[in-house]
Amino acid sequence: MRILALQLKRIGDLVLTTPALAALRAAWPEAHIALAVAPGCAGLLGAVPSVSAGVVLGKGRGFAPWQQVLTGAWDLCVDFTGTDRSSLAAGLSRAKTRVAFESVKKRKLRAVAFNRFVDSPVRERHTVDHYFDLVAEVIGRAPIQAEPSLALPPASQAEAAQLTGGGEFAVIHPGTARAEKYWVPERWAEVIAHLRERHGIECVLTGGADEFERAHISKIQSALAKPALDLAGKIDLPTFAAVIERARVCVSCDTGAVHLAAASRTPQVALFGPTNPFHWRPRHGSALVLSAAQPDAPLTDFHPRMKGAPMERISTAAVIRATDALLARTG
Repeated sequence: MRILALQLKRIGDLVLTTPALAALRAAWPEAHIALAVAPGCAGLLGAVPSVSAGVVLGKGRGFAPWQQVLTGAWDLCVDFTGTDRSSLAAGLSRAKTRVAFESVKKRKLRAVAFNRFVDSPVRERHTVDHYFDLVAEVIGRAPIQAEPSLALPPASQAEAAQLTGGGEFAVIHPGTARAEKYWVPERWAEVIAHLRERHGIECVLTGGADEFERAHISKIQSALAKPALDLAGKIDLPTFAAVIERARVCVSCDTGAVHLAAASRTPQVALFGPTNPFHWRPRHGSALVLSAAQPDAPLTDFHPRMKGAPMERISTAAVIRATDALLARTG
């Protein structure tokens, strides 16, 4: 059995696809499963334990990845992405069974690439369950609630240990790809100061290297009496994941760090603004979710029609209360 899985979205989507990939592996233990990802996710290919091989599809990658798709002799192609690029890859794969979500039919040219469709209304499902739905019908098993997982390379874990030392630390991840998801820099600084003074925990700033994110982190550092260790844009993706895995707690806005922390079950406080946490929230027992739509306390009830709100509505006090409660609860 040769299976091609297509997940060409962002880091969070890739991490949330791991339960579906694990289900494919459980159904066909001896299968060759190749996972195609976008260039920004290539560093995590070696950390997805269900995958036999990786393909990186994107701009500037040349013809070689497409040749892998064309010559794979695939039995099954599963497209988690639903874009023009992934539909083209599915069609070129010439797999006997090519599976996509029912929603792909809205674009007739995309739909031509597939011969089997799965109905999973994205607005009604957590993203993990939505991706699992795509493989559940193929493997003949009803959807189950599963959580994401990664198996990080030992070299990345060793580098993370060297960078962060032997003491307890918190990861503070304030950046994201969308400007409207940013929280106030001075409030991040207040949270860092509180962790230092109340709990004796140093903080590590993580993030990307783009200009806007760097400026945001500089504002946070300027508001601190003593700068925090800044690893933003200085480490690769698997090392970033390993730093989060080692952390006592991870506090972040709604971005890939949320899902990396969920994959390692790191205690975490996740801040949601314009997006609905119903679809993207971490679901493990050591996670607290704050929403700007109901900012006074961590959410305990999630529903598909929840509205978003500006991040500024989340107060420093609410984040500190949630972090204190989580640290007390997780020992």
